[in-house]
Amino acid sequence: MSTKAKDIIPKKNRIKNDGLVFDIVNITLLVIILLILIYPLYFTVIASVSEPKDVAAGNVVLWPVGFTWESYQMAFNESRIWMGYRNSFIYTLLGTLFNLLLTIPAGYFISKKELPGRNLINMFFLIPMYFGGGLIPTYLIVKELGLIDTPITLIVLNGISIYNMIITRVFFQTSIPNELYESAFIDGAGDMRTFFSIALPLAKPIIAVIALYYAVGHWNGYFTALVYVNKQTYQPLQIVLRSILLMNEQALEAIDPNTLDESMVVALARRAYLASTMKYALIFIASAPLLAVYPFVQKHFVKGALIGSVKG
Repeated sequence: MSTKAKDIIPKKNRIKNDGLVFDIVNITLLVIILLILIYPLYFTVIASVSEPKDVAAGNVVLWPVGFTWESYQMAFNESRIWMGYRNSFIYTLLGTLFNLLLTIPAGYFISKKELPGRNLINMFFLIPMYFGGGLIPTYLIVKELGLIDTPITLIVLNGISIYNMIITRVFFQTSIPNELYESAFIDGAGDMRTFFSIALPLAKPIIAVIALYYAVGHWNGYFTALVYVNKQTYQPLQIVLRSILLMNEQALEAIDPNTLDESMVVALARRAYLASTMKYALIFIASAPLLAVYPFVQKHFVKGALIGSVKG
Protein backbone atom coordinates (compact mmCIF):
# COMPACT_ATOMS: atom_id res chain seq x y z
CA MET A 1 0.00 0.00 0.00
CA SER A 2 1.37 3.40 -0.95
CA THR A 3 2.12 6.14 1.59
CA LYS A 4 -0.61 8.33 0.05
CA ALA A 5 -3.20 5.60 0.53
CA LYS A 6 -2.11 5.12 4.14
CA ASP A 7 -2.64 8.85 4.77
CA ILE A 8 -6.13 8.82 3.24
CA ILE A 9 -7.46 5.96 5.43
CA PRO A 10 -6.80 7.70 8.80
CA LYS A 11 -8.44 10.87 7.45
CA LYS A 12 -11.57 8.93 6.54
CA ASN A 13 -11.66 7.34 9.97
CA ARG A 14 -11.20 10.75 11.58
CA ILE A 15 -14.08 12.21 9.55
CA LYS A 16 -16.26 9.25 10.48
CA ASN A 17 -15.45 9.66 14.19
CA ASP A 18 -16.12 13.40 14.01
CA GLY A 19 -19.50 12.69 12.42
CA LEU A 20 -20.32 10.18 15.15
CA VAL A 21 -19.42 12.68 17.87
CA PHE A 22 -21.56 15.34 16.19
CA ASP A 23 -24.54 12.96 16.01
CA ILE A 24 -24.19 12.04 19.69
CA VAL A 25 -23.98 15.67 20.80
CA ASN A 26 -26.82 16.68 18.50
CA ILE A 27 -29.13 13.88 19.67
CA THR A 28 -28.29 14.58 23.32
CA LEU A 29 -29.14 18.27 22.97
CA LEU A 30 -32.39 17.48 21.13
CA VAL A 31 -33.42 14.99 23.82
CA ILE A 32 -32.73 17.59 26.54
CA ILE A 33 -34.79 20.20 24.67
CA LEU A 34 -37.59 17.67 24.17
CA LEU A 35 -37.66 16.87 27.89
CA ILE A 36 -37.74 20.57 28.74
CA LEU A 37 -40.74 21.06 26.42
CA ILE A 38 -42.63 17.94 27.53
CA TYR A 39 -42.09 18.22 31.29
CA PRO A 40 -44.53 21.14 31.89
CA LEU A 41 -47.34 19.17 30.26
CA TYR A 42 -46.33 16.02 32.14
CA PHE A 43 -46.20 17.92 35.44
CA THR A 44 -49.65 19.37 34.78
CA VAL A 45 -51.05 15.85 34.43
CA ILE A 46 -49.33 14.33 37.49
CA ALA A 47 -50.10 17.36 39.67
CA SER A 48 -53.78 17.23 38.73
CA VAL A 49 -54.08 13.66 40.08
CA SER A 50 -51.89 14.09 43.18
CA GLU A 51 -52.81 14.77 46.79
CA PRO A 52 -53.50 18.52 47.16
CA LYS A 53 -51.33 18.92 50.26
CA ASP A 54 -48.33 17.35 48.51
CA VAL A 55 -48.79 19.58 45.46
CA ALA A 56 -48.99 22.68 47.66
CA ALA A 57 -45.91 21.54 49.59
CA GLY A 58 -43.90 20.96 46.38
CA ASN A 59 -43.51 17.19 46.89
CA VAL A 60 -44.72 16.34 43.37
CA VAL A 61 -41.78 16.32 40.95
CA LEU A 62 -41.54 13.20 38.79
CA TRP A 63 -44.61 11.09 39.62
CA PRO A 64 -48.00 11.48 41.32
CA VAL A 65 -48.09 11.48 45.12
CA GLY A 66 -51.26 10.15 46.76
CA PHE A 67 -53.15 9.42 43.53
CA THR A 68 -56.66 10.94 43.52
CA TRP A 69 -59.31 12.11 41.02
CA GLU A 70 -60.75 14.60 43.51
CA SER A 71 -59.72 17.67 41.49
CA TYR A 72 -61.46 16.41 38.36
CA GLN A 73 -64.53 15.31 40.31
CA MET A 74 -64.81 18.71 41.93
CA ALA A 75 -64.36 20.46 38.59
CA PHE A 76 -66.94 18.37 36.69
CA ASN A 77 -69.46 18.66 39.52
CA GLU A 78 -69.78 22.27 38.42
CA SER A 79 -72.59 22.49 35.87
CA ARG A 80 -70.95 25.62 34.50
CA ILE A 81 -68.10 23.48 33.11
CA TRP A 82 -70.45 21.81 30.63
CA MET A 83 -72.07 25.14 29.79
CA GLY A 84 -68.62 26.61 29.14
CA TYR A 85 -67.69 23.66 26.93
CA ARG A 86 -70.86 24.11 24.91
CA ASN A 87 -70.35 27.85 24.49
CA SER A 88 -66.66 27.53 23.59
CA PHE A 89 -67.43 24.82 21.04
CA ILE A 90 -70.07 27.00 19.38
CA TYR A 91 -67.87 30.10 19.42
CA THR A 92 -64.89 28.17 18.06
CA LEU A 93 -66.83 26.47 15.27
CA LEU A 94 -68.82 29.48 14.07
CA GLY A 95 -66.01 31.96 14.72
CA THR A 96 -63.47 29.90 12.77
CA LEU A 97 -65.87 29.51 9.83
CA PHE A 98 -66.47 33.27 9.84
CA ASN A 99 -62.72 33.97 9.97
CA LEU A 100 -62.03 31.61 7.06
CA LEU A 101 -64.87 33.16 5.07
CA LEU A 102 -63.08 36.52 5.33
CA THR A 103 -59.43 35.47 5.25
CA ILE A 104 -59.20 32.92 2.39
CA PRO A 105 -60.99 35.00 -0.30
CA ALA A 106 -59.14 38.16 0.78
CA GLY A 107 -55.76 36.42 0.57
CA TYR A 108 -56.62 34.97 -2.84
CA PHE A 109 -57.73 38.19 -4.51
CA ILE A 110 -54.92 40.29 -3.02
CA SER A 111 -52.43 37.75 -4.42
CA LYS A 112 -53.47 38.78 -7.93
CA LYS A 113 -50.93 41.20 -9.39
CA GLU A 114 -53.48 42.50 -11.91
CA LEU A 115 -55.93 43.53 -9.15
CA PRO A 116 -56.74 47.27 -9.56
CA GLY A 117 -55.51 49.32 -6.60
CA ARG A 118 -53.69 46.31 -5.14
CA ASN A 119 -51.06 48.42 -3.35
CA LEU A 120 -53.69 50.69 -1.79
CA ILE A 121 -55.67 47.67 -0.59
CA ASN A 122 -52.52 46.17 0.96
CA MET A 123 -51.84 49.48 2.70
CA PHE A 124 -55.43 49.56 3.94
CA PHE A 125 -54.89 46.19 5.62
CA LEU A 126 -51.37 46.86 6.91
CA ILE A 127 -52.15 50.11 8.75
CA PRO A 128 -54.55 48.58 11.33
CA MET A 129 -52.08 45.70 11.73
CA TYR A 130 -49.66 48.10 13.43
CA PHE A 131 -52.00 50.81 14.73
CA GLY A 132 -55.18 50.16 16.71
CA GLY A 133 -57.78 52.42 18.25
CA GLY A 134 -57.41 50.95 21.73
CA LEU A 135 -59.74 49.23 24.14
CA ILE A 136 -62.02 52.15 25.07
CA PRO A 137 -62.91 53.23 21.49
CA THR A 138 -63.47 49.58 20.55
CA TYR A 139 -65.72 49.07 23.57
CA LEU A 140 -67.76 52.17 22.72
CA ILE A 141 -68.23 50.97 19.13
CA VAL A 142 -69.29 47.50 20.29
CA LYS A 143 -71.69 49.07 22.77
CA GLU A 144 -73.23 51.36 20.13
CA LEU A 145 -73.75 48.32 17.90
CA GLY A 146 -75.66 46.62 20.72
CA LEU A 147 -73.22 43.73 20.95
CA ILE A 148 -72.54 43.86 24.70
CA ASP A 149 -73.59 40.64 26.45
CA THR A 150 -74.39 38.83 23.21
CA PRO A 151 -72.74 35.66 21.91
CA ILE A 152 -72.42 37.22 18.46
CA THR A 153 -69.64 39.43 19.82
CA LEU A 154 -67.36 36.46 20.46
CA ILE A 155 -67.99 35.17 16.92
CA VAL A 156 -67.65 38.25 14.72
CA LEU A 157 -65.27 40.45 16.74
CA ASN A 158 -61.72 40.29 15.34
CA GLY A 159 -63.11 38.66 12.22
CA ILE A 160 -59.85 38.73 10.29
CA SER A 161 -56.19 38.53 11.25
CA ILE A 162 -53.97 40.52 8.88
CA TYR A 163 -51.06 38.22 9.66
CA ASN A 164 -53.09 35.16 8.65
CA MET A 165 -54.26 36.93 5.53
CA ILE A 166 -50.67 37.67 4.53
CA ILE A 167 -49.75 34.01 5.01
CA THR A 168 -52.69 33.05 2.80
CA ARG A 169 -51.67 35.55 0.14
CA VAL A 170 -48.11 34.19 0.09
CA PHE A 171 -49.47 30.66 -0.31
CA PHE A 172 -51.56 31.57 -3.36
CA GLN A 173 -48.64 33.49 -4.88
CA THR A 174 -45.98 30.80 -4.44
CA SER A 175 -47.70 27.42 -4.26
CA ILE A 176 -50.21 27.48 -7.13
CA PRO A 177 -48.76 27.93 -10.66
CA ASN A 178 -50.16 30.91 -12.51
CA GLU A 179 -50.42 28.74 -15.64
CA LEU A 180 -53.42 26.96 -14.07
CA TYR A 181 -55.30 30.23 -13.81
CA GLU A 182 -54.32 31.23 -17.36
CA SER A 183 -55.56 27.95 -18.81
CA ALA A 184 -58.85 28.38 -16.90
CA PHE A 185 -59.27 31.92 -18.26
CA ILE A 186 -58.65 30.63 -21.80
CA ASP A 187 -61.47 28.13 -21.26
CA GLY A 188 -63.77 30.98 -20.25
CA ALA A 189 -63.63 30.74 -16.44
CA GLY A 190 -63.87 33.92 -14.39
CA ASP A 191 -62.21 34.87 -11.11
CA MET A 192 -64.91 33.31 -8.96
CA ARG A 193 -64.86 30.06 -10.94
CA THR A 194 -61.07 29.78 -10.70
CA PHE A 195 -61.27 30.50 -6.99
CA PHE A 196 -63.78 27.74 -6.25
CA SER A 197 -62.61 25.20 -8.85
CA ILE A 198 -58.81 25.65 -8.73
CA ALA A 199 -57.64 27.70 -5.76
CA LEU A 200 -59.74 26.20 -2.98
CA PRO A 201 -59.12 22.52 -3.81
CA LEU A 202 -55.35 23.19 -3.89
CA ALA A 203 -55.42 25.32 -0.75
CA LYS A 204 -56.21 22.55 1.76
CA PRO A 205 -52.85 22.91 3.58
CA ILE A 206 -53.21 26.65 4.17
CA ILE A 207 -56.89 26.30 5.08
CA ALA A 208 -55.95 23.70 7.72
CA VAL A 209 -53.21 25.94 9.12
CA ILE A 210 -55.32 29.10 9.24
CA ALA A 211 -58.29 27.18 10.66
CA LEU A 212 -56.08 25.80 13.43
CA TYR A 213 -54.70 29.26 14.22
CA TYR A 214 -58.19 30.75 14.45
CA ALA A 215 -59.64 27.78 16.35
CA VAL A 216 -56.91 27.95 19.00
CA GLY A 217 -57.51 31.68 19.34
CA HIS A 218 -61.26 31.23 19.80
CA TRP A 219 -60.92 28.29 22.16
CA ASN A 220 -58.41 30.09 24.37
CA GLY A 221 -60.26 33.39 24.03
CA TYR A 222 -60.38 35.06 27.42
CA PHE A 223 -59.96 38.82 27.35
CA THR A 224 -62.69 39.53 24.80
CA ALA A 225 -65.25 37.56 26.81
CA LEU A 226 -64.06 39.20 30.04
CA VAL A 227 -64.66 42.68 28.62
CA TYR A 228 -67.81 42.26 26.54
CA VAL A 229 -69.76 39.38 28.10
CA ASN A 230 -71.11 39.47 31.66
CA LYS A 231 -74.01 37.00 31.46
CA GLN A 232 -72.99 33.60 32.78
CA THR A 233 -75.07 31.77 30.17
CA TYR A 234 -72.87 33.22 27.39
CA GLN A 235 -69.47 32.85 29.05
CA PRO A 236 -66.93 30.57 27.33
CA LEU A 237 -64.98 27.82 29.06
CA GLN A 238 -61.96 29.97 29.91
CA ILE A 239 -64.04 32.47 31.90
CA VAL A 240 -65.89 29.65 33.67
CA LEU A 241 -62.61 27.99 34.66
CA ARG A 242 -61.29 31.31 35.93
CA SER A 243 -64.33 31.90 38.14
CA ILE A 244 -64.16 28.36 39.55
CA LEU A 245 -60.46 28.72 40.31
CA LEU A 246 -60.91 32.09 42.00
CA MET A 247 -63.81 30.76 44.05
CA ASN A 248 -61.70 27.90 45.41
CA GLU A 249 -58.63 30.04 46.02
CA GLN A 250 -60.73 32.38 48.15
CA ALA A 251 -61.87 29.50 50.36
CA LEU A 252 -58.82 29.86 52.59
CA GLU A 253 -59.63 33.52 53.23
CA ALA A 254 -63.07 32.52 54.53
CA ILE A 255 -61.60 30.42 57.33
CA ASP A 256 -62.17 32.03 60.73
CA PRO A 257 -61.32 29.68 63.62
CA ASN A 258 -63.30 31.88 66.03
CA THR A 259 -66.64 31.37 64.28
CA LEU A 260 -66.29 27.92 62.66
CA ASP A 261 -66.04 24.51 64.26
CA GLU A 262 -63.04 22.26 63.70
CA SER A 263 -64.65 20.08 61.01
CA MET A 264 -65.68 23.13 58.98
CA VAL A 265 -62.18 24.60 59.21
CA VAL A 266 -60.67 21.31 58.02
CA ALA A 267 -63.13 21.13 55.11
CA LEU A 268 -62.45 24.70 54.00
CA ALA A 269 -58.70 24.20 54.35
CA ARG A 270 -58.82 21.11 52.15
CA ARG A 271 -60.88 22.99 49.58
CA ALA A 272 -58.26 25.72 49.58
CA TYR A 273 -55.53 23.12 49.03
CA LEU A 274 -57.61 21.66 46.22
CA ALA A 275 -57.27 24.98 44.42
CA SER A 276 -53.59 24.21 43.84
CA THR A 277 -54.42 20.95 42.08
CA MET A 278 -57.60 22.18 40.42
CA LYS A 279 -55.67 24.74 38.41
CA TYR A 280 -53.70 21.91 36.83
CA ALA A 281 -56.84 19.87 36.25
CA LEU A 282 -58.53 22.87 34.65
CA ILE A 283 -55.52 23.45 32.38
CA PHE A 284 -55.77 19.87 31.16
CA ILE A 285 -59.56 20.10 30.77
CA ALA A 286 -59.20 23.23 28.65
CA SER A 287 -56.34 21.81 26.54
CA ALA A 288 -57.68 18.29 25.93
CA PRO A 289 -59.93 19.11 22.91
CA LEU A 290 -57.14 20.85 21.02
CA LEU A 291 -54.68 18.08 21.86
CA ALA A 292 -57.19 15.58 20.47
CA VAL A 293 -57.77 17.52 17.23
CA TYR A 294 -54.16 18.44 16.43
CA PRO A 295 -52.99 14.96 15.21
CA PHE A 296 -55.68 15.00 12.51
CA VAL A 297 -54.44 18.29 10.99
CA GLN A 298 -50.72 17.81 11.72
CA LYS A 299 -49.89 16.72 8.15
CA HIS A 300 -51.49 19.80 6.59
CA PHE A 301 -50.22 22.02 9.39
CA VAL A 302 -46.56 21.08 8.82
CA LYS A 303 -46.92 21.57 5.07
CA GLY A 304 -48.67 24.91 5.41
CA ALA A 305 -46.36 26.21 8.13
CA LEU A 306 -43.41 25.99 5.72
CA ILE A 307 -44.99 28.48 3.32
CA GLY A 308 -42.50 31.18 2.40
CA SER A 309 -39.48 29.10 3.37
CA VAL A 310 -36.55 28.59 1.04
CA LYS A 311 -37.31 25.86 -1.49
CA GLY A 312 -34.60 24.03 -3.36
